[in-house]
Amino acid sequence: MKPLKNTKKNQRGFSLIELMIVIAIIGILIGVGIAGYRSAIKAANEAAAVKTLRSIAEQQMLYYNAHQRSSFGTFEEMRKENLLDSRFDGTTPVVDGYVYTMKIIPKSTSAQPGYTINADPQVATGVGATGKNHYYVDSDTNIIHVNDSQPATATDPPIGQ
Repeated sequence: MKPLKNTKKNQRGFSLIELMIVIAIIGILIGVGIAGYRSAIKAANEAAAVKTLRSIAEQQMLYYNAHQRSSFGTFEEMRKENLLDSRFDGTTPVVDGYVYTMKIIPKSTSAQPGYTINADPQVATGVGATGKNHYYVDSDTNIIHVNDSQPATATDPPIGQ
């Protein structure tokens, strides 16, 4: 019979220190991956918000032309005419992590009709933020403006500047 001491030498395994190092490395990789994932989600939400604003502006022009250039449509009116999809139900729809707010300016004797649309992150701060930038577009210029700290206005710089 072999002594107990010799059988333990022949068996190889991980020491507790080695196992803890491997777990620590895995934890670091997960932490980096989660941070990258969150950044990618925010960037995707922001790109979707810009695309959605452009799409709404185009649909507003279709609505405006279909109504003899007398008015622009609210989200509800544009939904009734199938210019927007069901994601835009309600007065302040939330699409891809952004809250959309539209104001319609009625036609008057002194002014043409118009609209303004803001797209703001659903959750603007903290770990669960859905985006960093706030966006704005209006009927006067159809240029999308951006602000990284508060709801954007026409005085904020256009995207890309």
